[in-house]
Amino acid sequence: MKLIRMLLGSLILLFDFIFTPRSKKRPAEAQAKLDAQTAKLKLYQFKGCPFCVKVRRAAKREGLKLETRDAKNNQAYRQELQEQGGRIKVPCLRIEEQNQVTWLYESNDIVDYLQKLEQAA
Repeated sequence: MKLIRMLLGSLILLFDFIFTPRSKKRPAEAQAKLDAQTAKLKLYQFKGCPFCVKVRRAAKREGLKLETRDAKNNQAYRQELQEQGGRIKVPCLRIEEQNQVTWLYESNDIVDYLQKLEQAA
């Protein structure tokens, strides 16, 4: 089972590399404003996870720069996700707003949040 998961993950990464979406183009001032907003977002992910790829592709398509944190290979990020987020489940978006941290799970919810963020900019 682990071998199948590894092979499928590699295949997903290959297709993601070959068919990378184009980022939206916007004026530099608008992009800088959006970059300031996304600086407070952290995406906890596994590189070959199909749901994580979905979120990364959505961010790329919207022209959003997200800091990604590999919770599979980095024990500090994995522990942070477990202790602060409550569970090890990816993708997970850590949102810092008004001195409050929100942990958003589920790829569809994360993509919706990113699209709303981009539309508000």
